[in-house]
Amino acid sequence: MSAARGASRKVDRRLEAAQNAWSAVSGNAMFRALASDPTGTDPRALRMRWAEDAQLIRDRGHARVYADGTVIANKHSPLEPDEWIWVFAHCALHLGFGHLSPTVTSVPGTASVTGAASVPGTASLSGTASVTGAASVFDAASVFGGASPADAALAVARCVVVARFQAELRLGRPPVLLPPLPTAFEEQLAERWRISGIPDGLSGCSAGGAGPDLVPSAPVTTAAMSWPDRFALGLGQAAAEAVDEAGALRSDSGRKTDEAWEVARRWFVSSYPLLAGLAAGFTIVSDVAVARDLSISVAAVDPSAAEIYVNPLAPLTAEERRFVIAHEMLHAALRHGDRIAHRDPYLWNVATDYVINGWLVEMAVGDLPEGALYDPRFKDAGAEEVYDLIATDLRRLRRLGTLRGRGLGDILCDARRPHRGTELDEYYRRALATGLAFHESNGRGFLPSGLVEEIRALDHPPLPWDAQLARWFAEHVRSPAPRRSYARASRRQSSTPHIPRPGWLWPEEETFRATFGVVLDTSGSMDRTLLGKALGAIASYATARNVPAARVVFCDAAAYDAGYLPVADIAGRVKVKGRGGTILQPGIRLLERAPDFPADAPILVITDGCCDPVRVRREHAFLIPETARLPFTPRAPVFRLR
Repeated sequence: MSAARGASRKVDRRLEAAQNAWSAVSGNAMFRALASDPTGTDPRALRMRWAEDAQLIRDRGHARVYADGTVIANKHSPLEPDEWIWVFAHCALHLGFGHLSPTVTSVPGTASVTGAASVPGTASLSGTASVTGAASVFDAASVFGGASPADAALAVARCVVVARFQAELRLGRPPVLLPPLPTAFEEQLAERWRISGIPDGLSGCSAGGAGPDLVPSAPVTTAAMSWPDRFALGLGQAAAEAVDEAGALRSDSGRKTDEAWEVARRWFVSSYPLLAGLAAGFTIVSDVAVARDLSISVAAVDPSAAEIYVNPLAPLTAEERRFVIAHEMLHAALRHGDRIAHRDPYLWNVATDYVINGWLVEMAVGDLPEGALYDPRFKDAGAEEVYDLIATDLRRLRRLGTLRGRGLGDILCDARRPHRGTELDEYYRRALATGLAFHESNGRGFLPSGLVEEIRALDHPPLPWDAQLARWFAEHVRSPAPRRSYARASRRQSSTPHIPRPGWLWPEEETFRATFGVVLDTSGSMDRTLLGKALGAIASYATARNVPAARVVFCDAAAYDAGYLPVADIAGRVKVKGRGGTILQPGIRLLERAPDFPADAPILVITDGCCDPVRVRREHAFLIPETARLPFTPRAPVFRLR
């Protein structure tokens, strides 16, 4: 009898998936302040109601959100948990972005909510929602307080902004495949679409399907925090928790907090959403001894530790301290220390200083300190472009100074502390992406286009070295193409074995041209692990391109011609000849002049950077360790081993 009763009690898989997703969203630090009022005076809270909603069923929608925080979920939606996470986060972000903020009037001594959202066809929710049918008319005029139907464009624009924010932070998976989302502000998108019409394919940005996912309410009389204010508080908490999870040192024992610098840092957390997430995760180290040991005149940053080192004796105003903190945070978050490549480290630091200071002056973030690098000529220029411009006057630039001092870069790399790798990189990316989305959605003003482009570029990291090397092989190492020929007839068709058919022929001349050269640095400074990894990658890609052999030259104090080696031998049976100094030019010249080496075959140079300058007169590339630098400006791709 009990077994029969247990068998009749079926588990609702859809409800279980939705509840798990709701727990993940409401438990996220970003939405925690929406789910429960931090002040304890606001009856509104983010809550989910599992219901059979006729309007959602007709629109093939999944959920919609009311201004009191109620999210109606369609019990017939066959979504996976990560898709429900996207839907619920989408609804919560509508509240956080102020898309359902009604007219608020403060009445001293009261905190009552009147005219709360009505939920058609459902029971009252916590005494704040009444059963009416007024809000069930899903046209643009009802959603936006009597606005014209043309404001359907605004509804779609708001959903696009929210979906773009979710894509940047990877909050769940959308139920449908979304097209590339435009990057303009929601007001600009709505104004554009009122004239040209709403583009096709953007309906999937709404959690309501063919209908809107927003339900307005009557004006609210309350003295509590608004939804956007509560969401801003949650953003700060999420950023702080992200740093703690990444292992950031929140406060070092034995260090006394400098209140003046802490006030400047807290100003970003409370008053500047673009950099609030970054500021919540950085630690300010204000210590005279540390500043003296690191030769810091004003400030410097260690991106691998999320710490900003400041000189407490620097005579700065409160506005100048804000400028300095923003400057150092952008150095770390935009990964300027990892983008040096073949450039001079100090000149690269100077170039990025010019760019960052130009952005901060344009955004009016604090005051430019005396002696900081700033030149209006570099407005709208990227760091790489500025570097190319300033590298022509080295004598003058050596006399300039960063915030750390003359001749010293303010981007530090503490070798005593291990880099926390992808965790901290992910934190920097999420903090900037979150701040940018919140800044744009709330209309906090225009930002420099260069800064916006760099923040968006963080979401698309460069290809790993092996993928870049594979692309180079595909472009420059031609694979032999077989062709059909009756010279080697084939009778493999069983139905007509008496009829000869052409077979596949690999012409010898094509095989001869499908090769490449390898100039290998075999000096004493080369690491054997590096050699094995590089040669293994070369062998695998050569095999994929049907290259039977490659021309290999070893170089240290002299050049040793190993001739053509099968790709399998390159990977495992290469014997290093010499272990002297490094001179690569003779090996390159040997390949260029070899009569049996094709004139259009590319050359791959493998070195650790401790070599002489080289000049290659044909297609080539360099393969070096991640931390190495070439002693010259390369005119070819440089792949960095990790």
